[in-house]
Amino acid sequence: MITRRATFGLPFALAAAPALADTGAPPPICMVMNSGDATISVIDMTTKQIIATQPAFREPSHWALTPDRQTLYVTDAGGNAFFAFDPLTGAPKGHLPIADPYQLGYSPDNKYLVVNALRLNHVDVYDAASLTLVKRFKAGKMPSHLDFSPDSRWCFSSQQESDTLFSFDMTTMEPRWTVPIGDTPAGVLWLNGKLIVCIMGENGIVEVDPVDGHITRRQKTGPGAHNVFLDSQNQILYVSNRAVGRTSLAALDPVTLEVKRIYPIDGGPDDIGIAPDGKIWIALRFNEEVAVMDPLTGDYETIQVGRSPHGIYLSTILSHPGRITAETV
Repeated sequence: MITRRATFGLPFALAAAPALADTGAPPPICMVMNSGDATISVIDMTTKQIIATQPAFREPSHWALTPDRQTLYVTDAGGNAFFAFDPLTGAPKGHLPIADPYQLGYSPDNKYLVVNALRLNHVDVYDAASLTLVKRFKAGKMPSHLDFSPDSRWCFSSQQESDTLFSFDMTTMEPRWTVPIGDTPAGVLWLNGKLIVCIMGENGIVEVDPVDGHITRRQKTGPGAHNVFLDSQNQILYVSNRAVGRTSLAALDPVTLEVKRIYPIDGGPDDIGIAPDGKIWIALRFNEEVAVMDPLTGDYETIQVGRSPHGIYLSTILSHPGRITAETV
């Protein structure tokens, strides 16, 4: 591990979540999807040591927890597969064929699993229980990230190479609209009745009206704004900025969207998770590392993992009540 200090701006503290009770359970783990070398690193969060390296086929990237919390699916787009793991221990449970799964999410009512097929340019809707294909949408080029309205009525998917946001109705399985959203959109998050979408080519986020797709606000966050996360206490909105040579994590007020703090972090922060002690675990896409950062001081240490670490899962999220997603940390 290497200890580093990140400089920072305005004070913006994150309260630690309640500590997990000592129940004799397995040690908490972090699982890191290494897209560049087809592996998943399993890290003991207490010792910060890698305890296993699980193989994938070609390009693991993102994760979703099944609604019963019994299985963690890791997507492997290049390998056309889901890899299944025990979400508590990281033990492998096999794999199953799925066409080009890149990013994914269960609808809030747990009826459907929606998968963005980035390479094949379609958005697939699967029955959540059987994983049978229900509907396929050809919405644009490079479907990237997605989210839902809380009532499960609408789904939204960014089309990275088409510079658009696509929405479809999950009750009728018909398209609603496709709108220009900005240069290279990526992360999508439903927040306070609107959508937050990262616009990588425009160095920030836009707020979008989910009814018709028109932009209601814009906010600069940093070069290469890629993905967006809401902490579990609804106090802070994080945006990972990963333009080469100018990478950072921005902390925003989730209501005003005002940038409260910028954490400069080497290596291209991508997905994040927040541990019960308040530390932020960050996949560093360009550095083959995971950073563990104290948000109060900006100090962080790094753990060496595989090439191009992408998605990151912390088993401590299992203590959260209600729906669990990769973007609500």
